[in-house]
Amino acid sequence: MGIRDLAATRWGIPAARALGDLNARHPWNHNDHFHSWILAHLPERRHAALDVGCGRGGLVAELAPSFDTVLGIDRDDAMRRAAADRCTGIPAVRIAGTPFEALEGPFDLVTMVAVLHHLELAPALQEVRRLLAPGGRLLVVGLAVPRTPRDRAWDVASMVTNPLIGLVKHPWPHPADAPAAPIPVADPSLSFSSIRAVARRELPGARMRHRLGFRYTLAWEAPATQC
Repeated sequence: MGIRDLAATRWGIPAARALGDLNARHPWNHNDHFHSWILAHLPERRHAALDVGCGRGGLVAELAPSFDTVLGIDRDDAMRRAAADRCTGIPAVRIAGTPFEALEGPFDLVTMVAVLHHLELAPALQEVRRLLAPGGRLLVVGLAVPRTPRDRAWDVASMVTNPLIGLVKHPWPHPADAPAAPIPVADPSLSFSSIRAVARRELPGARMRHRLGFRYTLAWEAPATQC
């Protein structure tokens, strides 16, 4: 039984409810939290950036000061409208519904935040390899199914620290906001180990790490001279 399944039993329900209530009063966006990690690992050459599954455009807007052009793509019409509204007045930014596989590069940076599990893993990484300029960088923040004891240990750490991080980020109880357009979600189907095996095959030298917030990060730099 996984940690998240255990939390749904009669033994785990009171604790899970208490943690959930605390997190609701002091919420934080797990994906936005990792924008700082991405901004700290930008490539040296910064002409063009691509954010795949850009959602409401938060990361696109944050990348704009560092790149000549930033393209955000998303399949969802509501997300594209929200991103375009958010980035109004930022001339470097363009939001489009172009399919990932139909894009033309090169890009110096490709980012995916909670997006890779929506795609077929190997073909998506092959598209990244095609689109990245020599020396370009892929930065992924992703979700995986916990399968190993190590995975579950990170799940426990994430469950415990989740509301604590919320307390640090938002010390005062957070008032209810008007609901925003829901972001399309999907449950991950692959484990950390499975993703890492495919990533290492398709992107030799790719680096993956478990992270708090039920996330992992993956970073890869394209060879300086593409074969």
